[in-house]
Amino acid sequence: MTLPFTDLVRSLPETVPFVGPETHERQRGAPFRARIGANESVFGPSPKAIEAMCAAASEAWKYCDAENYALKQALAKHHSVAAENIVVGEGIDGLLGLTVRLFVDPGDAVITSAGAYPTFNYHVDGHGGVLHKVDYKDDREDPEALLKAASEHTAKLIYIANPDNPMGTAHDAAVIQDMIDRVPENTVLCLDEAYFEFADPSVAPPIDTTVSNVIRYRTFSKAYGMAGARIGYAIGAPEMIKAFDKVRNHFGVNKIAQAGALAALEDKSFLLDVQSKVRAARARITEIAAENGLNVLPSETNFVAVDCGADGLFARRVLEELGARDPAGGVTVRAVGLDRLVHRRGREALDHRPVPRDDDLDLGRDRRVGDADRLGRGERGADAVGGVAGLVVEQAPVHDLEPAPLGRVVAVDRDLVDAVREAIGGDE
Repeated sequence: MTLPFTDLVRSLPETVPFVGPETHERQRGAPFRARIGANESVFGPSPKAIEAMCAAASEAWKYCDAENYALKQALAKHHSVAAENIVVGEGIDGLLGLTVRLFVDPGDAVITSAGAYPTFNYHVDGHGGVLHKVDYKDDREDPEALLKAASEHTAKLIYIANPDNPMGTAHDAAVIQDMIDRVPENTVLCLDEAYFEFADPSVAPPIDTTVSNVIRYRTFSKAYGMAGARIGYAIGAPEMIKAFDKVRNHFGVNKIAQAGALAALEDKSFLLDVQSKVRAARARITEIAAENGLNVLPSETNFVAVDCGADGLFARRVLEELGARDPAGGVTVRAVGLDRLVHRRGREALDHRPVPRDDDLDLGRDRRVGDADRLGRGERGADAVGGVAGLVVEQAPVHDLEPAPLGRVVAVDRDLVDAVREAIGGDE
């Protein structure tokens, strides 16, 4: 029997944008010692959010509020907008999929960066859109190049993340505002601000819901520590937001997540504490890298990209060597293929290959930047990124660690540093 799949579905590769940590554990036959490769917050949810979710669990026999009324009201107050400017969904990933469904017909052009968040690409491919990718510039997405490409291809959508994933870098608010002001009239700007709560507020321009062709995405997965609850939201003009009711899964956000998000939003002191710890962790990782002759890219997120100063092949050798040092799980590395991401020193990365990446591959304490997620980043395997490889390692059992700062690196095992030098073939 031949199943009557659509022509589009038959044309798609059998792939998943990200392979989760649990999948990798099953494949390797051993658990990871430290789960820090998915850009999750190891500090977890607010105790008040946990309490609220536990209380909501007893009512899980009920359907959720399909309108997300209470949460939308709270978010509207939090951002000084109207509830009509808010749509709640199953994390930013789900909302990106709905956005593509709203605007992209087969053959329509969509603009993104080569190496940017791959789940967006996954949705575009799934709806038959045609992706046009521009290179990064100075370790950041390039607004000028994105706008130029949008005009050249009469694009339906432009995607940019600020702060960026996988680099961790961010543009100032003025740069993003200029981009908003210049988006072509018939193009929608998708501004992914998943890591906003970790960043200096100066990276985000004021929210202006009178601009009809801009949509801004936020999430409870990162700073609020609720990645497993799958809940996020988007902010936009009323006409834009109302259209989501035509395509969204009205009961897709579960009742427990709704309760947790509402409580998390109210617990401002917990968020401030997490933000403080992440800032300290970024500084510590920078010190660790410097102690070992490595450079870090400035980060406005809860991860740090460490530049090993060589090419993608070198980065892969480093990762393989780290894995070989402790196959039982002390150093669990995640690699990501990169779509021609141009390194700031002018080196060109490996061409993109369909490998896992993003919030899923846990690395023992090691990190790198790769296609849309950083070599070792989390929600998404075995390729490297042109000379940008995150590398800071920790081999202690998880119970011996201070609450893993940033969910990334806490200490460097000197043995592993030696392993890196062996992989390099010297002291460079």
